[in-house]
Formats: sequence, C-alpha cells, structure tokens
Amino acid sequence: MTARPIDHFPTMTVGFLTQHGKETLLASILGEGLGAQLYRVEGFDTDQLGTFTRERPRAGTQVEAAARKAELALELSDAQWGLGSEGAFHLDPYLSLLPWNTEILVLIERRSGIRITALAHAKAQSVDIKVQSWEELMAAAKRAGFPQHHLTLRKGGLEGPVLAKGVACEDGLRKVFQRATMADAHISFGVENDLRAHANPTRQTVIRQAAHDLVRRFQCRCPHCNAPGYGLLRAEPGAPCSSCGTPTRVPRAEVWSCPSCGHHGVKARPQPVEADPQRCDVCNP
Repeated sequence: MTARPIDHFPTMTVGFLTQHGKETLLASILGEGLGAQLYRVEGFDTDQLGTFTRERPRAGTQVEAAARKAELALELSDAQWGLGSEGAFHLDPYLSLLPWNTEILVLIERRSGIRITALAHAKAQSVDIKVQSWEELMAAAKRAGFPQHHLTLRKGGLEGPVLAKGVACEDGLRKVFQRATMADAHISFGVENDLRAHANPTRQTVIRQAAHDLVRRFQCRCPHCNAPGYGLLRAEPGAPCSSCGTPTRVPRAEVWSCPSCGHHGVKARPQPVEADPQRCDVCNP
C-alpha cells in the first residue's frame, strides 16, 4: 500500500507507520529541520506489536520495536526513509519514585539501510489507582489529568480485564461506571491513564522532543564517512572525585558513533568534570 502524504515538504520522503495520530506531532518538526515530506503509512495494525493495556506484550526491546515499525513502513510504502516510534513507561532512572516516559524514534534509509535512533525522556502522566465509589473514581480521574488526559478503566482492579479505553469526558466515564455497577454493585475499578499518543498530551510533548533529537542527530555528519546520524552512543565514566581524585562512575566524556561505518570518537565534556564525594566509592563506600 502506498503511503498517504499528510503535509507537503520538499526533497526527503519519510513513511511513518502509526495509527494514533503521531504523524501530526512530527510533520512540521521534520519538515522544518530536514526538509522532509512526512507520510502516514497504513495497512498494518501496530497493536500487533504490543499494547499499553497489556493484552499483547511487546516482543523484544523498545528500540527493536521502533525499528520493526520503520521496516514495515518501508515495506508498505515507496518512501525513501521509514520511521518507527515506540514509547515505554516505567519508574524514573534517578530515584525510582516518579512515573517516567521514554520515547524512541528509529529512521531507516531504504537504499543504504542506515539507521538513526533518537530518544527523549521525561516525567510521565501515568497513574494506576484502584477505586470502588463514584467519588473515588472522580478523585482518581483528577489525579490522572482527566479529561485532557484520557482514561482506561479495568474491572476488579489494576490487573482486571479492560472495560473501556479512551474515556475522554465525564459523561462517558459515568456511563462506564453505571453499566458496571448495575451488573455488580460491589465491583471495584482499576483507573489508568490511556497511554496512547492521541490520548496523553504529556506523552505528546516527549514525542516531539524525540523528533527534535532526531533532527539534531541527522544533521550531525560522521567525520570519517560523512554519513548522517553521528551521535552519542554512551557516556564514558571516570570523572575524578573532587575530594580524593579517584575515578568514579560519573561520566567524564561521551562516546559518539556513526550508524553507517561504525566509527567511534570520544568527546570530552565542555567543562572539566569533578564528581561529588557522595558518588565516590572510596569516600562513600
């Protein structure tokens, strides 16, 4: 199936496999940053690759899922580049206290197979609360940022079957509640944020941030082969402790890599980095 254009930008054609409105978030960013014409690719139900409501778990890693969508975009369209997107929700990587959203974009060039991976992450709007009364349900909805953020309701608690997704207004929420309580007056509910992109404005912001990262990475050329996508691969630990001078796990430099030729380079931090003694295994074992 040929991809369907959603906007008109010159030069580069990008097929984007998505069914939850993400094409409207990225079209202008990729158009202005790369001169790209973004297409929404149809013909495949991306829920087959995993759902946030857990009816179908994701196979493989987040990057692998995004890459598979990019490959399918190329298979189902005649675009020069295929784009795939995959989101994940988990606890924050710092204190493991806050709900956290990581967004991955993978861009693949049809002819060469070059893959450029971009990411963004930030605090998420993601709650899961068990309730029983209408008053408790409305309090949970408020915590979830409803109605701007849509809701998913489950029967019997957080692991129960889904009663409704994409609940977007109080009238719709009341109808789901009334139908369920008529069948079982003692029923409890699991209340969650609907994490699909069109239903979660906070996630939309992170997806846009990932698109800006993709533009930056694409514009950065490899010093060895001049291919696009030269960018950060990993942080290099070893910043010295400010007290005893011992190398620590705090990053002292960055390792950059080319997705085309594999060239690696080490970039020192702009400012000399010293680690806080609290993060030193000698000063704070």
